[in-house]
Amino acid sequence: MATWNSRGLRGSGLEDLINATNEYYRKHGLALVQKIPTPITPVKFDKEQRRITDAYFEKDSTVDYIGVVQGIPVCFDAKESKTDTFSLRNIHPHQFEFMKDFEAQGGVAFVMLHFTMRNDLYYMPFEQLRAFLDRVKEGHPNNVKYMELSDEFFLTPKGGALVPYLLGLEEDLRQRETNEKKE
Repeated sequence: MATWNSRGLRGSGLEDLINATNEYYRKHGLALVQKIPTPITPVKFDKEQRRITDAYFEKDSTVDYIGVVQGIPVCFDAKESKTDTFSLRNIHPHQFEFMKDFEAQGGVAFVMLHFTMRNDLYYMPFEQLRAFLDRVKEGHPNNVKYMELSDEFFLTPKGGALVPYLLGLEEDLRQRETNEKKE
């Protein structure tokens, strides 16, 4: 499994790294993916500092990112885990339903995981997420262990792509094509 050793942005959140990657992909004509803001209603506003100090969520958000990669619609959520176990409770039902509907419309949905303790990045295809959630219904614990993940979806930063999810997308699409040929 690949280890992520980016020293330059250590301590930045996963979303900051993805945002930088999205800008890199955009500048190089590879993808146009944007962060989806969570709708909020401000309750308190500090006029002096010109910032919101208290707010509430208007409604459930969908996923963190949505866009297009060379004609392929994509959506994904960014998640972090401080341990070798990722809790599936971090995937909210409305997010899963959005990803499922997105896939039904011909898009590609996935989850970008960052195991912060190991500093590893993992692209989790939607079908893998679905399989992990399905086994919970059969009594399995509501989590995924690091050692259960597929080696081919661990990602290593490349060039300006700090979170090179296009590599994961490429493997995801390759596996989908292989599975379609088998059917």
